[in-house]
Amino acid sequence: MFGRIRGWQRRHWGERSKAERVEFQTVVTWYATTWFFSLCWLALPLVGGLERRPAPLTAGCVLLVTGCLQCAEATRRTRPVLDHYLGRAELPPAALRPAAVLLAVALALTLALAAIDGAEPVAVRLAIGAELLPPGVLYGLTLPTPVFLRGSAVLAVVLMAAFGWTDPEPGPIAMIGALAAFGALFSLLACRCGAWTLSVLWEAERAREVEARLAVAEERLRFGRDLHDVMGRNLAVIALKSELAVHLARRGRPEAVDQMIEVQRIAQESQREVRAVVRGYREADLGAELAGAQGVLDAAGIRCEVRGQAGGLDGEVQSALGWVVREATTNVLRHGDAARCDIALDVDDRRVVLTVQNDGAAGPAARGGSGLAGLRERLSAVGGTLEAGHVGGDTFRVTAEVPLSVREIMA
Repeated sequence: MFGRIRGWQRRHWGERSKAERVEFQTVVTWYATTWFFSLCWLALPLVGGLERRPAPLTAGCVLLVTGCLQCAEATRRTRPVLDHYLGRAELPPAALRPAAVLLAVALALTLALAAIDGAEPVAVRLAIGAELLPPGVLYGLTLPTPVFLRGSAVLAVVLMAAFGWTDPEPGPIAMIGALAAFGALFSLLACRCGAWTLSVLWEAERAREVEARLAVAEERLRFGRDLHDVMGRNLAVIALKSELAVHLARRGRPEAVDQMIEVQRIAQESQREVRAVVRGYREADLGAELAGAQGVLDAAGIRCEVRGQAGGLDGEVQSALGWVVREATTNVLRHGDAARCDIALDVDDRRVVLTVQNDGAAGPAARGGSGLAGLRERLSAVGGTLEAGHVGGDTFRVTAEVPLSVREIMA
């Protein structure tokens, strides 16, 4: 059983982003709050305070069923209302009409109980507060705040007048108004604050994704610019000399051969320059990658601490470990839900060990994908190894070990 629960957590909860987890917890809290108030303020006081007569018992039973229907309708509509608030989906115009009808029925039944003295006054007043909460959560997210407050104030006055007819004492009337105000304000604050927090969190999540895409786009532009700078002039010279060689060949001039030899030389030089650009693009500088990883993670709201220096290491060692830093940072940004990431570089007489450890590990990063497989291939080419996996709880660690001198290994 516990194994199935842990498997569910890995497949479902573990694969959710931070925003998805917070949203799930918020919605569940709204569900629980609605049912809790209905149980504590409606069901329990009403069951204990009903008069044992046919009419009160009938009205009380119908009121309890109506209260359950109110909670069920609020549970059914909470997610669509939240999606409407966050701008993810449109809410149909008549979507909240059942909640309003159920509220009217519940208040009418409560008023009937008060009119026939079918329940204790305290149970009647608490029932009013419980009946206002389920639709209040829905309307609090749908209506603008001033409109919701004005409507709640009008409803409070109507309730005070209606229940004041059954009990004209100032104290009970004031209590009705206080409970109506509490139900409206509590539902508004509970739903609005949680929904606003979710909107900010989702905005930060989208900003992180945009930042990652911009970083990739910037790197592509840099590579394209470098390639253009290298190849633009050479290709123009090749085109001109080829055109000149064509004209000379048509005239039977021997200089055409010299021009084609020059074209061949420029083409070979261009090929070498392109290889140099690609090699420079593929070879990652470890110091720059460490600084870049710390800057990107800090910008994404993930505390990052880098320990160790890359100075004095062999160029091939730096290139291999630089790719590990780049890929591990990408995994933390894209797949994880990390709040902290620690990067450590340890050097001894024979080897270099790079460790990247983060919390909030998610499913894709924990299982390892094509990125980690590619890193293993790169490290194996220089005699290195890579280990990646969970080290306890939600902590994920990537450890790369490379010999200090790659030339000795390759020899």
